[in-house]
Amino acid sequence: MVLQQLTQKMLNKEQASAYEKLSEAPVTVLQIGEGNFLRGFFNWMIHESRKQGLYDGSIAVVQPRPSGKPKIEALASQEGLYTLVTRGLENGAAVERAEVLNVFSQVFDPYSDWKRFLSLAELPELRIVVSNTTEAGLVYQPEAWTEHEPIASYPGKLTRFLYHRYEAFQGAADRGLICLPCELLERNGDTLRECILKYCDDWQLPDAFRQWVLEHNYFLNSLVDRIVTGYPKQEQAEAWFEEWGYRDPMLTTAEPYHLWAIEGDQSLAEELPLHKAGLNVLWVDNLKPYQQRKVSILNGAHTFMALYGLLQGLEEVRVTMEQEHTSELIKRMVEQEIIPTLPYEDEALKQYAREVYERFLNPFIQHRLSDIAMNSVSKFKTRLFPAIHYYLEKDAKLPDGLATAFAALLRYYQVRKGDAGYEGRTFAGASYAPRDDQSLLEIIEQAWSNHLATRTGASLQAAVVQLLELEALWGLNVNGHYPQIADQLTAILMRWEEYKG
Repeated sequence: MVLQQLTQKMLNKEQASAYEKLSEAPVTVLQIGEGNFLRGFFNWMIHESRKQGLYDGSIAVVQPRPSGKPKIEALASQEGLYTLVTRGLENGAAVERAEVLNVFSQVFDPYSDWKRFLSLAELPELRIVVSNTTEAGLVYQPEAWTEHEPIASYPGKLTRFLYHRYEAFQGAADRGLICLPCELLERNGDTLRECILKYCDDWQLPDAFRQWVLEHNYFLNSLVDRIVTGYPKQEQAEAWFEEWGYRDPMLTTAEPYHLWAIEGDQSLAEELPLHKAGLNVLWVDNLKPYQQRKVSILNGAHTFMALYGLLQGLEEVRVTMEQEHTSELIKRMVEQEIIPTLPYEDEALKQYAREVYERFLNPFIQHRLSDIAMNSVSKFKTRLFPAIHYYLEKDAKLPDGLATAFAALLRYYQVRKGDAGYEGRTFAGASYAPRDDQSLLEIIEQAWSNHLATRTGASLQAAVVQLLELEALWGLNVNGHYPQIADQLTAILMRWEEYKG
């Protein structure tokens, strides 16, 4: 049997009724971003809220770049419908849920229909702008204002959109918008606002408009956290299509865990009452605790397991967490070494850590360690070095987990340059290719070169000292500030030199 593609004709009676209601709903959200993440995160939240009668608006979605036209057209061909499969672990038990999501009342390409895009600014019910254009998309880049021509960048596009709204409503104070960038960039709301103000200067827009932007629009910093794995392997997709009785090229998958922390006044939560639908959406006064715990616990554990796991010849997060020795070491590092360095309530951090472990064990996600290990030097400085600094400032040795993580970083970057580029070796001698800045790898290779030629205890110690003295890696001379650490790291590396398994 030839399966038809998902459209409203494939909906059951209940779904068709919801689709009809959505078609009558006002556009309250402009979404810049058609990709998997927003469709598996924010759009799912709106869908859940609409199902419970807590939100009656709809979304107009456009893509942030011309290259996204095929995907936005594919979504439009399905009348804005797509399937989300949520699968993973909840309280230790595997779950899998599939649902057709229905939140888009308008789906179009703003580059080929710029007038339609600007006309959305004239809608009185519009209140929210949500974006996910990646970190590279949330940047200022000089652009010319050409009348009737689309603006390429997201911040430039939004500036033009806001100016059109300002003119349409004659600067009315109650027609400002709430902007919620979801890009993985610290202080993303502040960054978006600063970009818009630069365009105001570039384009010599009126001071009154600039004041309206600052006084009557909100640019909220937010932190998003959910693994949205996108389209599954084709074999799995085909099995689902047979089960559901339709095809869905826009199918996406996600883990059950989700968090959206938004730094903003609680009164704004009523404009987007996702928390009332039982969703893990938090309106907070200060985003820093949520960012810090994610960077230190989730990202810190990721960096350690990637380095240590790859050296052992492992390939995926789940497999690494299933290995008893490595799992125990990661948990001990997080709970006994990292959490005590964070200035927040201990039990709440441990509960967050337990959620992280469960996410790592998700049997449906194949998260490759080699991807996590990319640019590990800079990641290590951000994620794990603050905790290392905490202990070294006490003039003490590093605790076992953090010392092992630091040694794993040095050992992972024990590289030689070959015909195919820089190459490292696992404990068992298998080859791998670190992905990092080439000039950085060159500096590191020079520090390791004498030891790799002689392989003596003295040459190992000398290499460690030389590496710790490289301010280009750490931002300071680690050995000069904390000379006690070289012996500790050398001792760990010495044990690994003898590893034959």
